[in-house]
Amino acid sequence: MHQSPLDDSVFSQAPGKQSFTPRVLVIGAGSRGTSYARYTLSSTNAIIAAVAEPDRYKRAEFGKKFIWGDGEPVLGQQFADWRDFVDYEIERRGRGKSGEGGIDAVFVCVLDEMHEEVVCGLAKLNVHICCEKPMSTSLKSCVAMYQALKDGGEGAQNGYANGQINGSTNGDRKRKETIFGICHVLRYSPHNMMLRHLLLEKEVIGDVLSIEHVEPVGWWHFSHSYVRGNWRKESTTAPSLLTKSCHDMDFLMWMLCSPPPNAGTEPHLPSFLTSTGSRKFFRKERKPKAAGDATNCLSCAHEPDCDYSAKNIYLEKHLKAGNTGWPVKIVNPEIEELYKTSGKEAAAKQLLDNLKEDYTSATPVGEVESRPWFGRCVWEADNDVCDDQCVTITWDDDPIAKDDDGRPVLQGRGAKTAQFHMVALTEKICERRGRIYGTKGEIEYDSATIKVHDFSTGRTTTHAPHLAGGGHGGGDEGLARQFLMAVEAVDHQGVSAPEAQRKFLGCDLDEAFRSHALVFAAEEARTKRKVVDWGRWWSGQVEPQLHGSGKQGQQS
Repeated sequence: MHQSPLDDSVFSQAPGKQSFTPRVLVIGAGSRGTSYARYTLSSTNAIIAAVAEPDRYKRAEFGKKFIWGDGEPVLGQQFADWRDFVDYEIERRGRGKSGEGGIDAVFVCVLDEMHEEVVCGLAKLNVHICCEKPMSTSLKSCVAMYQALKDGGEGAQNGYANGQINGSTNGDRKRKETIFGICHVLRYSPHNMMLRHLLLEKEVIGDVLSIEHVEPVGWWHFSHSYVRGNWRKESTTAPSLLTKSCHDMDFLMWMLCSPPPNAGTEPHLPSFLTSTGSRKFFRKERKPKAAGDATNCLSCAHEPDCDYSAKNIYLEKHLKAGNTGWPVKIVNPEIEELYKTSGKEAAAKQLLDNLKEDYTSATPVGEVESRPWFGRCVWEADNDVCDDQCVTITWDDDPIAKDDDGRPVLQGRGAKTAQFHMVALTEKICERRGRIYGTKGEIEYDSATIKVHDFSTGRTTTHAPHLAGGGHGGGDEGLARQFLMAVEAVDHQGVSAPEAQRKFLGCDLDEAFRSHALVFAAEEARTKRKVVDWGRWWSGQVEPQLHGSGKQGQQS
């Protein structure tokens, strides 16, 4: 087995220091907002200038950590609501203060179902926006965001050509000079950057024929977020293929649809999609007999022997080991400070009190759905999202050039297949793995190494990309850095927004929208048990909304 010479020098993440100091607003001071604030400060010279967060404790904790320190907040540094910031900024600009102490860029880290109203509300301010994934929870809502971002919050004009999203060059309406980033952070990990470089630029296995990609969510992680947590119901958020795996659907489109850097070719669009999936494990039929009628772990006789004991997951595995961050902090954001000031026992007592909280058949549905219930029995919860799902995407030949003999050039645009599997019950937590099969070789990858086997030589080369710390293999930090470098390029280097998007983020609004649309097409295939023709689906489901009323979908 051969060791790659690229291992330690390529795709490591150097800090992106700018020549000016961008001022950043974070909307949503939860775990994702905190992550992007931390990586903004560690990988750039930007400052976190303000926070918008309705929860008083989270807002104060965030501000103390990233903005005003041990002092007191001043005007313009904190807002209880993102709308308060918009009003403040409009009033500030009205006083002739535009450009002085304002906000250059915004990270939107609120709940998924709030993304549309926040992004559309910010669009009119003409600030750079980076939105946590997914864009939004429905196709209609994503269209509304797309239109608002294209038109500065005023809505799309009738007849605006959608061709640039789906691969054609129709429509050259002037765009606002702002950056839009979507937090598809898998694109920004050193591992995945090297994988794409080897696959599409170095072409180490020739032309790609198929890919098998797996997202192992993790047995207790899935129970935390998608059975007991905020993303457990399609009716209140969205399908798990969107809320959990839009990362991975975008990863597949990045590898197989988007052209390589500087290739200058159109995207190779999918032809057909199929999908199957269901809630296989986390349902009442799987409940152990020993659990009886218990609905909460702390009142269940089976709890000591249950793998999904909330007491064991949050208290034994995490809090007692000294971890007061995720997932413990998600149960109660104040436990971290309580642990520091009053000790482990006080924090444990508070945690158990939170885990005891439960609902009954008499509890109003709206109250049940309004919050997570982390002590709830995983077989008695109100979850309905898939815990196991497969998606197959098929591409047909789509040549756009011919060689000197008049034969179609299929390099990069030949028939190929992607198979994706999201599975909940795994040992690994979000450590993606897969295989890619090409005309000249085969690639095997996980989250640490990339093995390339060459058919002609019989040799296997192992690449060990830089293992960056932090979330998503360094992807969180990479995204924050690249987004703010794009902001600087537009604001202070005279680079156009489309050019900066491509150079620093490698993804523009059209591409981000397209990968989300793929998820909605796959969900239609799953729920209607059919094969979806991508071109027909786009013409029937997407184009009418893009060509409809400019305000369409903004109130959904």
